[in-house]
Amino acid sequence: MNNLEDIAGPILSGLGYDLLELQVQNSQGRAVIVFRIERLDEQPITVEDLERASSILSLEMDRLDPIRGEYRLEVESPGPKRPLKNARHFERMLGLKAKVRSLSQNFTAPIEKIEGELVTFNLEGELVTLKIGDFQANLAEFPPTYR
Repeated sequence: MNNLEDIAGPILSGLGYDLLELQVQNSQGRAVIVFRIERLDEQPITVEDLERASSILSLEMDRLDPIRGEYRLEVESPGPKRPLKNARHFERMLGLKAKVRSLSQNFTAPIEKIEGELVTFNLEGELVTLKIGDFQANLAEFPPTYR
């Protein structure tokens, strides 16, 4: 999958997008490659953005042919359960609930604060601080306005 990220990341960045998540799924014996993207300028992603990214990624994937056999390429917005992977993602969603998974614990709690690579969550009054990269998180509630 790193090869796909290495291919897609620079292409998307050059178009003004950030690759948030890449998933390779299997649907009826055929690979489905799902790219979840957002705009680098942090504006809401549009259908036109998704079409543009899909078109360019399709051309490059056809040219480089990194996947054996048939596959379907999908480009999506992050949606309400967007992945939170870096400090900026957490800063933008400060105060909202995140679903957190680590080797030692799983919980859903509001994002309390961000200091460098440390994210603090308010777990029912108990502050839990984790280092980015040591856990996975997704937004657990949709913000009332775009962030």
